[in-house]
Amino acid sequence: MLTPSMEDYLEKIYELMKEKGYARVSDIASSLDVQPSSVTKMLQKLGENDYVTYEKYRGIVLTSRGQKTGKRIKERHHMLEDFLRMLGVHEDVIRRDVEGIEHHVSPSTLGALQALVLYFSEHPEQLAVFQTYLARVGEDEA
Repeated sequence: MLTPSMEDYLEKIYELMKEKGYARVSDIASSLDVQPSSVTKMLQKLGENDYVTYEKYRGIVLTSRGQKTGKRIKERHHMLEDFLRMLGVHEDVIRRDVEGIEHHVSPSTLGALQALVLYFSEHPEQLAVFQTYLARVGEDEA
């Protein structure tokens, strides 16, 4: 079972591999604002669970399992960002809120949110109606 921290590392490794074609300990450490020694310890845990192959001084490679999991985590992250944008949440708040939501919501809730995001993506006129409603409710509360 992946911990929230393990998911964060896998997501970051997946991102770096997509962006640069590789992920180094120093890149992960600076991206996550942690010490390189913490990255090394986490890579060892991820390796023990067959998510990465890591050899000191040789680099990091996502296993097939790690690739699939990293992709799923990244897609979940994007979906939650899209969901919060649809709700009109300010961009500066989205990142923090997604980090709080993504590790603490059940798979069934995530599935329902995904369905809602897809629905609104396929029915932009319904999204516009909903956003108008949100704006009106916000005015009523002010």
